[in-house]
Amino acid sequence: MAKTRPGKKESRDADSYTIRGTNKIVRAGDTVLMRPSDTGKPPYVARIEKIEGESRGGMKVRVRWYYRPEESIGGRRQFHGSKELFLSDHYDVQSAHTIEGKCTVHSFKNYTKLENVGAEDYYCRFEYKAATGAFSPDRVAVYCKCEMPYNPDDLMVQCEECKDWYHPACVGMTIVEAKKLESFLCSECLAEEDGKNPQNAVPAAVAEV
Repeated sequence: MAKTRPGKKESRDADSYTIRGTNKIVRAGDTVLMRPSDTGKPPYVARIEKIEGESRGGMKVRVRWYYRPEESIGGRRQFHGSKELFLSDHYDVQSAHTIEGKCTVHSFKNYTKLENVGAEDYYCRFEYKAATGAFSPDRVAVYCKCEMPYNPDDLMVQCEECKDWYHPACVGMTIVEAKKLESFLCSECLAEEDGKNPQNAVPAAVAEV
């Protein structure tokens, strides 16, 4: 993350800031996209904690950074979604002119309910300590035979009986086949269903297809 050490200047609290070149107004509590020092990288994401105007007419913002998985000590893992961010304990002061636009960081639950994910939509399910690499919560629910946390970018199918979720590849299906399913029973539930039926009966999952 880019860091600055601004000199001591007289400042005053400001209620809002209009993003340069736009009519978009940001206030404390808003989440914004900030220009990175390396133009080849995606914009940084931060939550504005405070806006201050300087005596010389400039504006600065105190921010709390969001980290992308690849910026964390552990790096990006398989279950991290492409729009996933971690709310860090890394605070900083930046020039307000580095703000490029506004964005929205949803809760994980609300993000999974979005019908359409826009370019400015992100989600956060972990807080992150930048110095130690520790996450809170340190455990989340896992799914499928691979026992991985849910990645909203990946298609999963739900067993109608046990209600667990599975990656198509982990249960021997292609994504195309999974999208055509009208119902699904995992192998464990299908075995239990077979045990309840007479030997010559057709399993319920097959009969419904």
